[in-house]
Amino acid sequence: MSNPPKDSSFLNLPRDLIDEARYLGKSIASAVHNKIKDLSTLSIERASLRMLGIRGANQEGTPWVNIFTEKCLSANLIENGALMVLAQVCKITRKDPQQSVEMVSEGKINLNDLIEVSNYEEIKILCHELANKAYENLNYKKKERVNFINTLSSGTKPYLYVIVATGNIYEDVKQAKSAALLGADIIAVIRTTAQSLLDYIPHGVTTEGFGGTAATQENFAVMREALDEVSQKTGRYIRLVNYCSGLAMPEIATLGLIEGLDIMVNDAIYGILFRDINSLRTLTDQEFSRRVLSFGEIIIVTGEDNLIKTVDAREMAHTVTASQIINYYLALKSGLKPGLIGLGHAFEMDPSEDDSFLGELAQAWLVRDLFPKSPIKYMPPTRYLTGNIFRSIVLNAAFNLVGVLTNQEILLLGMPTEALHTPFIQDRFLSIENALYFKNAAHSISGEFSLKESSLIRKRAIAVLNKAVALLKIINDKGLFNALSEGVFASIKRPESMGRGFDGVFTKSSSYYNPFLSLLPGEVNGESED
Repeated sequence: MSNPPKDSSFLNLPRDLIDEARYLGKSIASAVHNKIKDLSTLSIERASLRMLGIRGANQEGTPWVNIFTEKCLSANLIENGALMVLAQVCKITRKDPQQSVEMVSEGKINLNDLIEVSNYEEIKILCHELANKAYENLNYKKKERVNFINTLSSGTKPYLYVIVATGNIYEDVKQAKSAALLGADIIAVIRTTAQSLLDYIPHGVTTEGFGGTAATQENFAVMREALDEVSQKTGRYIRLVNYCSGLAMPEIATLGLIEGLDIMVNDAIYGILFRDINSLRTLTDQEFSRRVLSFGEIIIVTGEDNLIKTVDAREMAHTVTASQIINYYLALKSGLKPGLIGLGHAFEMDPSEDDSFLGELAQAWLVRDLFPKSPIKYMPPTRYLTGNIFRSIVLNAAFNLVGVLTNQEILLLGMPTEALHTPFIQDRFLSIENALYFKNAAHSISGEFSLKESSLIRKRAIAVLNKAVALLKIINDKGLFNALSEGVFASIKRPESMGRGFDGVFTKSSSYYNPFLSLLPGEVNGESED
């Protein structure tokens, strides 16, 4: 597919306005980083244990990593880091990390007796050795995966993104394989309803779920194996997506790394606004999770598409642009390069309004021009679907045309039966057929047009960016945490000291040590955004 050079600007946006937006985005992200840099969370500690290879659960299904971190918390040792505590147990028991975690979790080792046993520097060295060995294993596994991917075609852009959500991972596999054979490039397995509110990762292969399928390490492995089989059959690599958000965000990122996922939906602001997750907790979790995903070269996609579905897309589009800018710079601060930062956007203007199609073009081109190196995830219309499948097909066709025309890289396909029921295989066939028509028949269309300086599309994009910059100034002056508490997005107020998971945040002690913090990628500097 021939796309225009990534450094071209279709809208010819005012340079000073772009520079100001970027300056404010960087400033807001830096302030967030400075506020959370001395914090950790129970989920970060559990994720670090999982990076060592700890897995499994007790007979009641409670993960060992949860039991171990809770015991660290009860013994007032969590502030030193779960890995430091584990290293000390390993030294005493002469057992490996998995055995040591299980011994503590089963009460065979009392953590209250540990603190005076061993020398801090010796434990720190052992802790680093354990983490370094795990890091090398993960890096080797990542290289193996890259080598496998390089034997296959990557497909052509825009990549067609299809959702499966039966609740049964084995039924998901059937639907995913059929979609891939029909032309889908990306398969997303929707999580079971409200999993983002669980402060743990369920264990095992699952066959029951409501509104989706449980995100577990074992389910990840089942779907990855299935998509690798169909990738080899078609000669085209099929990417796997899951949802890295909520109270166990760092752990989901870690399992995605271990099990070879390619894309993860990852957005703290979405969790704050729509799941009432504490802002300190989830922004701290998000920074660590994004460092894990950066190491795995896993693309993130953010949740601004959900924000635009809850507000008037014409009047409040600037809040989406402001959120995209903040999310982009938070991602850079967390070690992700621009090519891994897939910001969310959606086709959600009221189709009954005059020139709504031009408005959608303006929004789509604006996000494409502001983030030329980023693989934007473009979401289909859902808000104004009625159950009339013919209306859905028309709106989805308009969405597909805009996606191709504005060089979006990821098209999440709309279903003709979106407002009726969970899509069947035939629904996916119709959606893929619709998208493939525009992808093939109009693949060079973006290079055939240019805009007048006075065009409605350009005026609309500049007006939205101006309002976004004004909002970013307010957020920068107040700080993101205060702005969220005052309801700057979607009029939803989320105070810093309230919300789910706040009790899982703690301040690191002077003895805290987590070697993964030095092993994982850090802030991306010197990246050209033009």
